[in-house]
Amino acid sequence: MTAEQEKTLEALKIAIGMEIDGKKYYQKLSRTFKDKLGIKLFSSLAEAEDVHRTVFEGIYKDLQIKKAWPEVKFTPHSLKELQSLFALASEEAASGSSELEAIQIAMDMENKTLDFYNKQSKKAAFEAEKKFYIKVAGEESAHHAVLLDYFEYLKDPVGWFTMKEHHSLDGG
Repeated sequence: MTAEQEKTLEALKIAIGMEIDGKKYYQKLSRTFKDKLGIKLFSSLAEAEDVHRTVFEGIYKDLQIKKAWPEVKFTPHSLKELQSLFALASEEAASGSSELEAIQIAMDMENKTLDFYNKQSKKAAFEAEKKFYIKVAGEESAHHAVLLDYFEYLKDPVGWFTMKEHHSLDGG
């Protein structure tokens, strides 16, 4: 195995670990949040992290056997699926600072994985590897966007609804 392939395998090990950590964190949040919307959101993100891990593990095994990056059939999680969770929201959302802090940690975690995958795409030894990392980075970016949207919703539900529904406040 070449040095480039060894580096690729090491990056995959790191990616697998990050996805496992992400899944565990999101599962923990889905069990501790009181807000039904948060529970659904974090359960969905935990599932997405598990899909990523499974794909990375398959690539790792194929790379060890075939010594080349395999063609990967990976369909990123739809941002619309995650955003549709907000359609279930009501103005009764209440959040403590610990929930907002947990979401901030989740956003930071998504940013770190996004940065990692962007760096890996630039260092990729195989073209298929580069394309794959770009897709996964895009999904991590979408996760961050949804978390930010939820963060804003919990901070100010009325303001969030006003912004999202574009209601006019001019009385007319």
